[in-house]
Amino acid sequence: MSFLRPSRLDRYISRQLLAALLVVTLGLVVLIWLTQSLRFVEMVVNRGLSFSVFLKLTGLLIPGFVAVILPITCFVVVQFIYQRLSSDRELTVMRAAGLSPLAMARPALAVALLAMGAHFALNLWLVPASAAAFREYQWEIRNHIAAFLLQEGVFTTISDSLVVYVRAREPDGSLRGIMVEDARDPKHRATILAESGQLLEGAAGPRVLLQNGTRQELDTKTGQLNVLTFKENWIDLTSPVRAAGTRLRDAGEMGIADLLNPPEGVVNPRDIPKWRVEAHKRLAAPLTTLSFVMIALVGVLGGAFRRHGGLLRPFLAIMSVVALVALGLALDSLAVRMNELIPVLWLRAALPAVVCMVLLFAPGLFAGGRWPESSPTHARS
Repeated sequence: MSFLRPSRLDRYISRQLLAALLVVTLGLVVLIWLTQSLRFVEMVVNRGLSFSVFLKLTGLLIPGFVAVILPITCFVVVQFIYQRLSSDRELTVMRAAGLSPLAMARPALAVALLAMGAHFALNLWLVPASAAAFREYQWEIRNHIAAFLLQEGVFTTISDSLVVYVRAREPDGSLRGIMVEDARDPKHRATILAESGQLLEGAAGPRVLLQNGTRQELDTKTGQLNVLTFKENWIDLTSPVRAAGTRLRDAGEMGIADLLNPPEGVVNPRDIPKWRVEAHKRLAAPLTTLSFVMIALVGVLGGAFRRHGGLLRPFLAIMSVVALVALGLALDSLAVRMNELIPVLWLRAALPAVVCMVLLFAPGLFAGGRWPESSPTHARS
């Protein structure tokens, strides 16, 4: 049981690993957030969206970023810290004191298990919750806020089937020179022109009171253009789906139970294989954290001990992780088409950890916790 109690050396290495992991993860998250949030800057610059709404909307993406990069950052941190310990001859001193690779790797394993637990929490709870909140908030912006941000001289796309143009907008909120292209009903596509209008909030969303205009609609059967002149006319700026109070949900915002057993009417039967793969990805992905950490440890601690270190094993470790990431991307798309490959997702996530543990720890375990073959006397310089 003494092996399970952390020593001063364990705490020394663990502090470095945790500090580096926090800094690297935070830095990468900020970098990814900056690049991904650029697509929402237009809503602030051109449509007058408040900066607080921008921060709230893009902040909901952060849990997903962390879940994606956490295995990579764990690998980078363990590789860097242990390489630095090796270059500072600290690993040499540890080996001279009789510590086995298992004892030296214990801080990294503890950090890997901690990160793996955090990864499970992200995948099973925080990422789906934030994805659902993001899509709902984005939907609200597009269907409510965006309608109040109509810009002068700009064709504003309210939805895929509704475009509004306003020539001028008065300080009192009234609109001048309005054109609406309404294709929400494919059988009755219409172009509406109005001299003026007023933007108001309705029960189901924003509405525009159009004044002194015409509604032009092409009869698909006869090819005749029907023109209706009106003095006042209302038009809703929400989609029929939104007016009904419903919103289609995707796999990213569903829980594991719903992904494995989709509720009736929520998912197209053709998407069920995709949802099933998404569930297994979330469950298997945290295991890659442990696998990547073990690959880094083998790259630094494995093989014949050299006092002056070497670059070949760390390079091979980096290439192994790159290959595993590329393999994971390929398997994800293949498994959607062939659900029989789902067990391969688990093998890709867990098998590298098992293989690396056998390569690195098995001799030490058989020797009672000490490494008999790499004593300082026989170490190669």
